[in-house]
Amino acid sequence: KDTGNSVSELLNTYRENQTLKKKVDSLAAHEVQNQVLKRENKKLKRELNLKNSLTDFKLTTAAVTARTPSSWQNKIIISKGSLAGIKKNQAVVSQHGLIGRVTEVNASTSKVELISNNNSSADQFATQVLAKSGAVNGLITGYSKKTNLLTMGQITSQRKINKGDEVVTSGLGGNSPEGLLVGKVVKVKKDEYGLSSTVLIKPAADLSDLQIVSVAKRID
Repeated sequence: KDTGNSVSELLNTYRENQTLKKKVDSLAAHEVQNQVLKRENKKLKRELNLKNSLTDFKLTTAAVTARTPSSWQNKIIISKGSLAGIKKNQAVVSQHGLIGRVTEVNASTSKVELISNNNSSADQFATQVLAKSGAVNGLITGYSKKTNLLTMGQITSQRKINKGDEVVTSGLGGNSPEGLLVGKVVKVKKDEYGLSSTVLIKPAADLSDLQIVSVAKRID
């Protein structure tokens, strides 16, 4: 009888050990999966939108204090300056996406040049289309007041760009952090030789209604 009980206990212990082993293996598999998901999430946060890409820069919020009719499409004045750490060329965003960059800084105010400024001397934002086939780099080269569309040019990649693809800042060649949402692709045009492309983009931000904005400072 004692021998039978001992054998029964051994069998129960064996079954329990097998069950626990499966659970340990399962936990190990889940841990590996979690690590992969964390890396993927970090990458996606840089590509999605403003609120989900704050790991690479910090924001300083300011109010729009002036916007004259003569420069409605070009410039705004905001209520923060050098005393708040604002510097020239820093990118400026609304809650929806990119609106421009700082061009002049005083102690308590700053001047912001909007992405709708068609002045040839305006600094051009380095951007990239998040196409399914991979990122496509280029520059914001213009804006149409009539259509309210941005133009992205200097594209040499032959990767396919589709309507609806998101466009973000690339973080290359300036003080703008990577991953600021610019807008979505509306149309892609090829030149007469079918080589380089021009991409028309609907801005994510409403440039006609700006009251509260934020200055984005890249964290190196």
